[in-house]
Amino acid sequence: MASSLRVGVLTGGGDCPGLNAVIRAVTKSLILQHGAEVFGFEEGYLGMIERRVRPLAYRDASGILNAGGTILGTSNKANPFDFYGRDGADVSAEVVSYCIEELKLDAVVVIGGDGSMSIAHGLNEHGLPIVGVPKTIDNDLMETDRTFGFDTAVNIATEALDRLQTTAQSHQRVMIVETMGRYAGWIALYAGVAGGADVILIPEFPYEIEEIVSVCKTRAQGKQRFTIIAVAEGAAPKGGDRVVQQIIEDSPDPLRLGGVCKVLEAQLKQHLGSEIRTTILGHTQRGGSPTPYDRVLATGYGTYAAAMVADGQFGRMVALQDNRLTSVPLSAVANKVKTVSPSHPMVAAALAVGTSLGVPDLDVRLQGDQRSSIVS
Repeated sequence: MASSLRVGVLTGGGDCPGLNAVIRAVTKSLILQHGAEVFGFEEGYLGMIERRVRPLAYRDASGILNAGGTILGTSNKANPFDFYGRDGADVSAEVVSYCIEELKLDAVVVIGGDGSMSIAHGLNEHGLPIVGVPKTIDNDLMETDRTFGFDTAVNIATEALDRLQTTAQSHQRVMIVETMGRYAGWIALYAGVAGGADVILIPEFPYEIEEIVSVCKTRAQGKQRFTIIAVAEGAAPKGGDRVVQQIIEDSPDPLRLGGVCKVLEAQLKQHLGSEIRTTILGHTQRGGSPTPYDRVLATGYGTYAAAMVADGQFGRMVALQDNRLTSVPLSAVANKVKTVSPSHPMVAAALAVGTSLGVPDLDVRLQGDQRSSIVS
């Protein structure tokens, strides 16, 4: 493509480790491989709406590979189709016109989760050429095996479980650790397996308190005498509701989940004599430096996205499928959430080593042809 190629970049939604690694890969690859001019929108879609954009030179993308957060800033509220700053007005036409007519951009690379990809799909349908890059610690985007940020979050949660196990053993306590994940249980499931949790509770399997009590009592009466419970923030009891921490009216996703570990603690205290302690990991899972895996994945995503821009492959998102980089239509990702299936091999693996998922008689067996996909 011509050296006049002009490309915008933004990071939307919640922050997570690896955003800067993608910005670096997209920017450097576009400049070095395609002679492009790159521009960064500040605070995600809010920068598009409020016309806050700045050039990104090669040096701006240097020294940021291992840095957490995003040098461009982000926003999880700004939606051009329903902008809170103008009482819910649709300003998408203004955004598209600004990007194409005034900035003369040939494309925009959107780095974000399901909400950002849904907006990206809408803007692409309105004529703005877009390439998406899948980001979220929750790993809940459709059509991709992994989102960058997930591995780092799992590492942080696993370390917390490791640390809490030693103090649980010392005091014969029940330790409850709450992870993020919204409506999907990927972080709790993977960290729970990696950290040797005795009970893992995720939104996909409404838990029964009697099952958890049984596990705790059995362990208290045996040699272990302690129990580690990993619980996703979106987990809920059978027939009950998720715990909502707060409601943010001007957000596209107004419900903020959190606090289920406190509810679970209160429930267990009615049945157990053991000491019970709770830990909410919260935003510690979002912060800090990305793991080597996430740095490599983010770099691969970023360079692949740059190549897609140069090839004119718009309206698509980079994806990892069967350990290979590919792309999928944004329409296949927009307004969808990937949750843990009962048939997922990691569920079977957890059950196979005696971990309870809070549901009695849950029988999912690990099949031979599933083994290769456990760490997809």
